[in-house]
Amino acid sequence: MIRKTTILLCGLVCVAAWASAAWGQGEPGVAVTVYNQGYAVVKEDRVVEIPDTQSLIKFVDVAQRIDPTSVYFKSLTDPEGTGVLEQNYEYDLVSADKLLAKYIDRPLSVWTTNGKKYEGTLLSFDAGQLVLKTPEGIAMVQRAQNVQDIQFAALPEGLLTKPTLVWKVAAGRTGKHLVRMAYQTTGMGWRADYNVVTNKDDTKVDVAGWVTVTNSSGATYKDARLKLIAGDVRRVEPPAPQRMMYEGARKAAAAMDAAMPEEKAFFEYHLYTFPNRTTLADSQVKQLQLLNAADVGVEKVYVYEAQTGRYWGGTYTDRSYGQTGNKKVKVMLEIANTKSNHLGMPLPAGKVRVFKRDEADNSLEFIGEDQIDHTKDTDTVRLYVGNAFDVNGEREVMDFTVETGRKRMQEKVRITLTSAKDEAVTVKVVEKMLRALTWRVTDKSDNFTKENAFTAHFDVEVPAKKGDEPGKKVIEYTVEYTW
Repeated sequence: MIRKTTILLCGLVCVAAWASAAWGQGEPGVAVTVYNQGYAVVKEDRVVEIPDTQSLIKFVDVAQRIDPTSVYFKSLTDPEGTGVLEQNYEYDLVSADKLLAKYIDRPLSVWTTNGKKYEGTLLSFDAGQLVLKTPEGIAMVQRAQNVQDIQFAALPEGLLTKPTLVWKVAAGRTGKHLVRMAYQTTGMGWRADYNVVTNKDDTKVDVAGWVTVTNSSGATYKDARLKLIAGDVRRVEPPAPQRMMYEGARKAAAAMDAAMPEEKAFFEYHLYTFPNRTTLADSQVKQLQLLNAADVGVEKVYVYEAQTGRYWGGTYTDRSYGQTGNKKVKVMLEIANTKSNHLGMPLPAGKVRVFKRDEADNSLEFIGEDQIDHTKDTDTVRLYVGNAFDVNGEREVMDFTVETGRKRMQEKVRITLTSAKDEAVTVKVVEKMLRALTWRVTDKSDNFTKENAFTAHFDVEVPAKKGDEPGKKVIEYTVEYTW
């Protein structure tokens, strides 16, 4: 009995696990699992003829950007009696110059654009001309726009029109076999994009999520079962290959009418399985719907953060330290990703575009966008969509003293918020305590919450404007630093 070979090359042992999981009931077909890090695992069951106890099996239509060290092969018809003796990945694809190189010292025919025909033996060639030995003597035929056609007798041995995997297989039984092949390829990836539409009062949103799958792997996967994996999967990157890879141009994205995918936890990642087969054409961008949720609760939050940065250690006694002059108030949308809020689905990282309906003509207008990271269910999605037009803030240092001998400094801060809105708004004022490691607030006009070792925030209400006078709210506090 011939020993079964389950892993062709030892570079990526886990390919066996990818391939061994059944995606059908033993019928021919292809399945593709795309990762959001720019690569995919392709799995295919195919019927092949094994005519002898030792035969060459060729798989064409594989990705040009395949990782040959990741290939897996197995006979499902006779798994115990069939094994692989040798594997080759052949990618020397035919081109005009490769054909000419194979035809040195061989006869061919050349037609020029003026209708003249040359027949003879090819002696040499370069980008500018062909050198032929004809019955009349040596002919130098200019190339570029001059050559209309070149006729070869046959395709020289060793040149391929498509990338090909070739296995030398030993089999205990001959005839038709259903075989399983899997490999990893670069040139494929996916991303998530979300469209959010707010209602009139900014209290509810409709959320539509789409995934965009890009295929520039150099192969087309027809009627494939598609899975997507979201997460930070660790890979050991090999050195860049020395051969040239085909890079197809991306076509315009086309929407696909398909059912929502099934989502589930998978190891420490999340797996999205689409129920309908789809064709992933080479050099194509395809869009599929990921989720569709209506009447999702949302909270609009105003945030004023005059300081930026973080505490880097040490002590900072410069009066102007940390001052930015920022007067902008951020507008945030906070959405609870829970089932009770009509969501509750792990959301892959992606861009979120936010729209609001104009009641005058019922049209959607773009109001901002943000990028989210992978977000588990039960988390809150926080979107920074822009800055408020009618609400501003100003931060001033009113007093600052340093007592170096006592290792103590004191800072008095005033924050003024103004609003031109017709209704009162609540603003979250974020203050960074960055001058020294140890601090305490010794006096304050409003209560605050200590978020962490270096951050406090005040939640205050800014009143509506009155006539020509803006609504105003002033916060004052004194903080003492010691070291």
